[in-house]
Amino acid sequence: MIDSFKRIARKGLFLFDPETAHGMSIAALKSGLVPACQITPDPRLRQTVAGLTFENPLGMAAGYDKNAEVPEALLKLGFGFTEIGTVTPKPQAGNPRPRIFRLVEDEAVINRLGFNNEGHDAAYVRLAALTGGGMIGVNIGANKDSEDRIADYVAGIRRFYSVARYFTANISSPNTPGLRDLQARESLAALLSAVLAARDEMAATSGRRIPVFLKIAPDLTEEGMDDIAAEALSHALDGLIVSNTTLSRDGLKDQRQAKEAGGLSGVPLFEKSTAVLARMRKRVGPDLPIIGVGGVSSAETALEKIRAGADLVQLYSCMVYEGPGLPGDIVRGLSKLMDREKVSSIRELRDNRLDYWAARKV
Repeated sequence: MIDSFKRIARKGLFLFDPETAHGMSIAALKSGLVPACQITPDPRLRQTVAGLTFENPLGMAAGYDKNAEVPEALLKLGFGFTEIGTVTPKPQAGNPRPRIFRLVEDEAVINRLGFNNEGHDAAYVRLAALTGGGMIGVNIGANKDSEDRIADYVAGIRRFYSVARYFTANISSPNTPGLRDLQARESLAALLSAVLAARDEMAATSGRRIPVFLKIAPDLTEEGMDDIAAEALSHALDGLIVSNTTLSRDGLKDQRQAKEAGGLSGVPLFEKSTAVLARMRKRVGPDLPIIGVGGVSSAETALEKIRAGADLVQLYSCMVYEGPGLPGDIVRGLSKLMDREKVSSIRELRDNRLDYWAARKV
């Protein structure tokens, strides 16, 4: 049934421009038209990462459910966790349309959305109304016109502390001018100090310590990776998410759409993001959790991220092409790969291709 729905949904949605199609997919999930995925839990896929227990290592990345409209519906597709946002303190419209572009030949997407979202209050109300207790993270960002971007991240920690299972500080979107400057060492130190201080204050008050992850770009220099690793370790950050979209256009077939400004995601991002993931794992050592993102389109690519150093993985753009059955296919496929590898936990496979990926030139 899922396969039939996938074929029909893709054919139908591709008749519309990408942003309209995205809105229609959200509406379909809200309405219950998308069938839930029936997956038998596999204890070999269960892990505890950053103090949280994930039933399987596959998550929905931020960017799809910006306003926390369908997190529980996404979990029913087979995801072990999902991440809402990026959400900013004040609502903002984002950049002018058109701002999402399909590169069908490349199975890629370019977006320059610019943190379009309804703001903290709207997302908070929706999350506070949920009763399922699912693994839902909150991805926080800064308003484009903010006079104090660090204060915007702190506001996100405070606003969502009672409803988030984990936080992601997104400083790596290429579509908010100057945002990636927060990855520079001095700025990053100030951001992490403020955000983690706010988290620790809220933890002391609530009795719950919520992990904080940092989402970084794939377009970092070696020195930039050195700086991020050093600050992540010195501030006792809970983990990294590697990576956001890329500004690179190397190797694309669709040269017409490739000229569009914005961040590239999907299949072409896989190698670059996986190499950066491995290099960050080398820098931070074995203990800091890392979530790998970029080009995950199958159980094999998900496992390859883990082999390169990821504890968990996320996807988004590949669902544009593979449809709502993709997460279930990946999770079932990971179980089959566990059979093939004859391991009792997926954790046993982490890092076993670390050296290969860290040496890749991309």
